[in-house]
Parts: sequence; structure tokens; C-alpha cells
Amino acid sequence: MSSKSSTLAASRSSIKLALGLLALAFLLAAPFFVYPIFLMKLLCFALFACAFNVLLGYTGLLSFGHATFFGAAAYFTAYVVKEWGFPPELGILTGVVGAAFLGLIMGLLAIRRQGIYFAMITLALSQMFFFFCLQAEFTQGEDGIQSVPRGHLLGMIDLNQPLAMYYTVAGIFLLGLLFIWRFVHSPFGMILKSIRENETRALSLGYAVARYKLGAFVFSAALAGLAGGMKALVFQFATLTDVSWQMSGEVILMTLLGGIGTMLGPVFGAGIIVALGNYLATTGFPVTIITGVVFMVCVLVFRRGIVGEINASWIGRKLGFNQHS
Repeated sequence: MSSKSSTLAASRSSIKLALGLLALAFLLAAPFFVYPIFLMKLLCFALFACAFNVLLGYTGLLSFGHATFFGAAAYFTAYVVKEWGFPPELGILTGVVGAAFLGLIMGLLAIRRQGIYFAMITLALSQMFFFFCLQAEFTQGEDGIQSVPRGHLLGMIDLNQPLAMYYTVAGIFLLGLLFIWRFVHSPFGMILKSIRENETRALSLGYAVARYKLGAFVFSAALAGLAGGMKALVFQFATLTDVSWQMSGEVILMTLLGGIGTMLGPVFGAGIIVALGNYLATTGFPVTIITGVVFMVCVLVFRRGIVGEINASWIGRKLGFNQHS
């Protein structure tokens, strides 16, 4: 029996490795078949959705203000790169640090409440930051920060070349996924899952629940900032759209479509939303209505999200995906 279990586990591992290598090969070859700017936008929003999923899917905290971190990092990165002449890697790092700091401030205020009250506090703080960006001089108001130079990565790689920019974004995306995987599979991540399942029991076991929530909030904010900093360099601008409540709504939609609490669910959800927005923008169809219809269908048919349903299906159980979502 033990030998059979070992063989089954080895078979599952081989299949997962093959699927991972196939996905990596697709990621490397994609810019030769698909418009690179579209792919980079997808990867930026996929990382943003994965960062949000750390908070919602693995900690059970619904934030209505996550666009604050995404947009703030975009502004910080764009400003220091354009006005101070920072290289792109330091610009992105500035955005991540800035987003993490905002996450610390917002987290300290929001985690004192639970459920809808937590969500409403994050929304209120996000709106406050939106109006700050509207009035602040360095953000240039409704015009935003335009013509952001991409520069040279590490002083050597010219990011004005589409392929160089794409592979930089893809590398950062994979690094972000690796950080998230390590985070949720660490002892810290296990405690977060226990808090999500039963916060009262976690408190009774002696865990400092508020500190763990705050840690998850800051980590999620920093990764959202990483996505926002990349977006500012890809599109070479940062605007109020990046910090609007609609952006927070989009990332929630991406995560729910793909499947909360799954590693790759937000990636698939982001792919659906970005693709719909990209390909329907020039057709005259109301994109928001089509997106709403897709969301309703997915909620009715795929209650766990697309990847969540796959994990719970016969195929997912055979491959063990439902055990390592």
C-alpha cells in the first residue's frame, strides 16, 4: 500500500512538473505570437490579483481599497524614474516600499474591525487617498504622470525594446508568484489559513491574530505595489484610474472568477477580464455589461471559480490539486 501511494505521488509530481514546464515554455514563446503590450498588461494585473488573493483567499479579509497600493506604487515609480532619474529597478523598489508603508498605515486602522466593517474602512481610506492624488502636485492631477522613461535595467538591458521589457515583466511576475507560494506554504501562511477558518480558535490557541492579519495586509500591499510599479513602466504613465475604486472592484472580480484561495485562479481571472477589455474595446459592445454577464455565468456555473472547480473535479482530485490549491 505504501509503495502504491509513493508511486501515485511520484506520478502526480511528474504531471505537475510537466504542466509547469509547459506553462513556462508558453510564457517564453508568447511574445512571438501575441502582442507583447497585451501580455505585459495581463501579467501586471495577474500579479495584482494574486497579491489581493493572499488577503482574501488565504486570510479571509475582503479589501475594497487595494487599488491604493497598486496606484500609489505606479505614481511613486513613475515620479522617481522621471523626475529623479532613478533606474527602473530602484523605481520599482520605491513603489514597493511606498505601497508597503501605506499598507502598514491602512492595516493598522482597518484590522481593528471585521467583515463588512473592515471592507468599508479600506474603501473609505482608499477614497481619501484618491482625492489626495487628485490634489497633490507631484501626481499632476487629472493629467497624471506621462512619458515615463523605461531606462536600462541594471544599466545594461534597454527596456525600450519590447522583448526586453516583456521578459523583465515575466521574470518579475514569476518571482512574485514564487514569493506568494512560499508565503502561503510557510508556517505563517498556515496560521493565516487557520485564522480564515476559525479566528476564535486561533485566538484561543494563543496566536496574535491582529499581528498576523497586519503582516498579511502589508505583504499583499507590497506585492500589489510591485504590480503597479511594473505597470507604470510598461505603459509609461500613472493616472487616477490606477487608484480609483473601480480598479479595486476589477481585482476582486478577477480573483472571484479564477477562484479564491488558489494559486493560479487569479491569473486565469485576470486573463479573462484583460482579454475582454482588450478585444471588446473596439467593437462597440459595452465592456462592463459583457464582463457582468460573464461574472454571473461563472458564479452560477463555477461557484468556486474556474480553477477552484477544476481543483474540486475528478481531474483535480486525481492530480492532488485540491490538496495544494
